[in-house]
Amino acid sequence: MVNSTHVSYFIMSAFFHTGVFKYLFFTIVMCLYVCIIGANVLLIMVICVNRSLHEPMYLFLCSLFVNELCGSTGLFPFLLVQILSDIHTVYAPLCFLQVFSLYTYVNVQMYNLAIMSYDRYIAICHPLHYNTRMTSNKAAMFIALTWFFPILNVVIMISLTASLQLCGNIINKVYCDNFSVVKLACSDTTVNNTYGLVYMFTVIAALVIVMFYSYMRILRVCFSGSKQTRQKALSTCTPHLVSLFNFSFGGFFEVSQSRFDMSGVPSMLRIFLSLYFITFQPLFNPLIYGLNLTKVRIICKSLLVGKV
Repeated sequence: MVNSTHVSYFIMSAFFHTGVFKYLFFTIVMCLYVCIIGANVLLIMVICVNRSLHEPMYLFLCSLFVNELCGSTGLFPFLLVQILSDIHTVYAPLCFLQVFSLYTYVNVQMYNLAIMSYDRYIAICHPLHYNTRMTSNKAAMFIALTWFFPILNVVIMISLTASLQLCGNIINKVYCDNFSVVKLACSDTTVNNTYGLVYMFTVIAALVIVMFYSYMRILRVCFSGSKQTRQKALSTCTPHLVSLFNFSFGGFFEVSQSRFDMSGVPSMLRIFLSLYFITFQPLFNPLIYGLNLTKVRIICKSLLVGKV
C-alpha cells in the first residue's frame, strides 16, 4: 500500500492507448475549448460594453459566462496535455487545484441558476416591484455571494480531503475529483462524508427549492395570465429552463458514476458523459442565451457582420 507521505502524484487510469487517434482527439478537444472561450468572451464583452445590458438579468448572465470560462480552463488544458501524454499522471497539488476549479464551477453554476430563477420570478410575477426589489446594487451583492460561498465551501472540502491519509493514488477518471481522492483514504472519512451530506441537504437543497418554487410560480402566471404575459414569460424563461435541465442531466450522471458501479457502461460513453457537464454546458449556454434573448442576439449579430 502507498502511505500518504508518498502520494505526490495521482494516476488517471481512465485514459487508454489511442495510438495515432490521440491527435484527432486532441484536435477535437482543442476546437471545443476554442469555441467555448470565443463564445463566452464574446457575450461577456457584449454585456460589459453595452450600457443597455447593464441590468440585473444580464449581469447574472455575465457571472454565468465568467464561471464557465473558469471551469473550462480548469479542465481543458489538463485534458489536452493528458491526451498527448503516454503517462497519465498529475502531481497532487495540481490535482487539488483542478478539484478546486471544477467544484467551484459546479457550485457557482448552481447558485447562479438559482439567483437567475429568482430574478425571473420577480420580473414576471411582480413586474411593478421589480426595479425596487432587484436593483443593480442588490444584483452585485447576489453575484458576490454566488462566488464567495461556493469558494468557501470548496476550500473547506479540499482542506478536509488533503488532511486524509491515502493508501493509493489511482483515480479511475480522466480528471481529478474530490470523491475519487476520498475513496483512496485509509484513514477515517466520517468528517468528509458528514460535511458533504450536510452541505448537500442544506445549501444545495435550498437552491433547488428556490428554483422549483420560482418556476412553479412562473408557470402559474403563464397559465393564468394574458397572452402577452405568457409570451414574455416563455421568451425569458425558456433559456434558463433549458440550461437548468442540461446542467442537471450532466450533474446527475456524474453523481451516479461517482456513487455507483458503472463498469457495465462502455468506457468511451462513460468518459463522454462524465465530461458532459463541464464541456457542453459552457458551449451550450452562450448559444441558447445568445439566440433567445433579443437584445443580446441583435448586438451579437451586429458585431459579427461588422456593423458596429
